Amino acid sequence: MKIKTRFAPSPTGYLHVGGARTALYSWLFARNHGGEFVLRIEDTDLERSTQQAIDAIMDGMNWLSLDWDEGPYYQTKRFDRYNSVIDGMLEAGTAYKCYCSKERLEQLREEQMAKGEKPRYDGRCRHDCSEHAADEPHVVRFANPQEGAVVFDDQIRGPIEISNLELDDLIIRRTDGSPTYNFCVVVDDWDMEITHVIRGEDHINNTPRQINILKALGAPVPLYAHVSMINGDDGKKLSKRHGAVSVMQYRDDGYLPEALLNYLVRLGWSHGDREIFTREEMIALFTLGAVSKSASAFNTDKLQWLNHHYINTLPPEYVATHLRWHIEHENIDTRHGPQLSELVTLLGERCKTLKEMAANCRYFYEDFASFDADAAKKHLRPVARQPLELVRDKLLAIHEWNAQNIHDAIQETADALGVGMGKVGMPLRVAITGAGQSPALDVTVHAIGKARSIARIEQALAFIAQREQQ
Repeated sequence: MKIKTRFAPSPTGYLHVGGARTALYSWLFARNHGGEFVLRIEDTDLERSTQQAIDAIMDGMNWLSLDWDEGPYYQTKRFDRYNSVIDGMLEAGTAYKCYCSKERLEQLREEQMAKGEKPRYDGRCRHDCSEHAADEPHVVRFANPQEGAVVFDDQIRGPIEISNLELDDLIIRRTDGSPTYNFCVVVDDWDMEITHVIRGEDHINNTPRQINILKALGAPVPLYAHVSMINGDDGKKLSKRHGAVSVMQYRDDGYLPEALLNYLVRLGWSHGDREIFTREEMIALFTLGAVSKSASAFNTDKLQWLNHHYINTLPPEYVATHLRWHIEHENIDTRHGPQLSELVTLLGERCKTLKEMAANCRYFYEDFASFDADAAKKHLRPVARQPLELVRDKLLAIHEWNAQNIHDAIQETADALGVGMGKVGMPLRVAITGAGQSPALDVTVHAIGKARSIARIEQALAFIAQREQQ
């Protein structure tokens, strides 16, 4: 049997991390078995579905490189197929027209709730609708079995049994002629030959209804696996108040797709005590049996730890392709200064996100008119004038501009003046970067370049001279 899974989001908002994890698990399961992965857009909610949301889903899937083998299919383009199946069910007696008014259904609901009963349709039109003309406004309901139970072996949770008495006759076509979500899903899974449905636990209640419809159609029933929800650090369901929940928001916040995927796969699945997995290792090792039944807690600190790991272990040239977006977002002109791959190496240890890296690299590329006030007050004092003048002269004398020769020039300056490296290094750092923090001074000065470094030292000396006159 060829394994075939699907990811079927509703385009009513962005692709959130819960959906991305479901997509990842479905994708991994298909890839692990050499099967196929289908992307389906379930856009039957015509009022809430938007093209913007569809674009956001596509952007998220593409950024995570979760490629699909078929699709994207759109339910709104398959209404003729759904209605054809419904018409066949009406003829077969597995569905029926219901003429009950909204008022009657609301009254029925209130009476049932007053008695402490579960609100459900009472089957009035199932038994007799002879008083109504065939062309009167109506919905179509599925004639759910009235005896027995639905039993399915959830691939994560084990056997689940639901009595058919718990299930009422589901509306499968509305008064306006449009098919409903639960029905469209069934026909899609049938037509697309889906073998495994991996989705969130909020769909568990839909599963027995969908299984009954599949059986009524004589269609094969796929295997189901329901993944637990994701909670925030506080144990409550993950939401906007916990920070970013949209996949593309994590891109915007400076995370690499490898870090988010690695984090999401471990958010409910495990393989021993390992924390770090390449994409190839995820595919090779993933099984539904190792997915936890318990809810997972989202931990931003752990995601940042993973992101820091990937910034420093993936090829700098690759990380730079993702960094470029953030550099452009900061409007930094990179025509003068180090290659972005070199910048990744320079700042990787200091930065947990690419956004942080972009926010802290401007001095490598652009000159500045002023110094950080606190750093200048502390380090650009009259006593720093002599160390800066001497190190300037030694830097000017360097013929082969490299980090080792720059380091030697700074050391020789400290030795000549009989002071510690900090007495030279800190004023030089503020002069070169405009602030009090940077990567190692020799590689920083090297990356900024000889001419610009000398010019910035002169700017710092002018600042000190002005300070001396005050």
